[in-house]
Amino acid sequence: MRIIAIANQKGGVGKTTTAVNLAAALAAVDRKILLLDLDPQGNATSALGVESDGSRSLYGPLIGQGSVKDNILSSPVENLWLVPAGLDLAGAEIEVARMDDHLTRLRDALGFLATETGFDCAFLDCPPSLGILMTNALAAAHELLVPLQCEYFALEGLSKIVQVVEQIRQSEANPGLAIGGIVMTMYDGRTNLSQQVVGEVRSHFPEVIYETVIPRTIRLGEAPSFGKTILDYDPHGTGALAYRELAREFLDRQIRSGGMPRD
Repeated sequence: MRIIAIANQKGGVGKTTTAVNLAAALAAVDRKILLLDLDPQGNATSALGVESDGSRSLYGPLIGQGSVKDNILSSPVENLWLVPAGLDLAGAEIEVARMDDHLTRLRDALGFLATETGFDCAFLDCPPSLGILMTNALAAAHELLVPLQCEYFALEGLSKIVQVVEQIRQSEANPGLAIGGIVMTMYDGRTNLSQQVVGEVRSHFPEVIYETVIPRTIRLGEAPSFGKTILDYDPHGTGALAYRELAREFLDRQIRSGGMPRD
């Protein structure tokens, strides 16, 4: 059972879009997926059509009140479960920071997943910041998946993520943490910029960048407003096709590394 943090400190790069649609695409091929929404804005929660009343989130487990198991909900997508987010998570940024074990609160709360047989994979959808919630996710994860927008400053942002990963390793909160994958998002093949950015990232990180690129499409932007994944909203469009292909590539990597069993 692998725990994957999906993170980028920059907003608007397709992070939650990737978390929701990759999880749904894996669920569509009969994998049991748990998606944990760590963003106080709750975008992953609403993108799945789940209305959170604020009574369930990771806030309680992070501050030592209740368990993650008690906050898991079934989602409208078969084989996909969710721990929703609420605004109370914003308060966790302050409260957890005061605790001696502030970096490992989430790791400890997710300890049950080490022996949990109900899920094949868990995704942590992180907020777009370098705060306590994101660092807790990195301390709890086996690996990091970075959605990276095809824009000029992509490599600059990626270098900051690499620095944070190294800090987490050196703190001994998670010495085995690695960047397991980079997914290029909002790709427009008609522009030289998108092609150049992908080429630059491939040259610097050839071992971890995914071959699949996620195109810039209106449908991907529309789907969350209907509370649907792109696989349900536009199942035959380029966005859905891309996330299905990304799921196949992700699954192949996990199987090769022993992180997820074959069917």
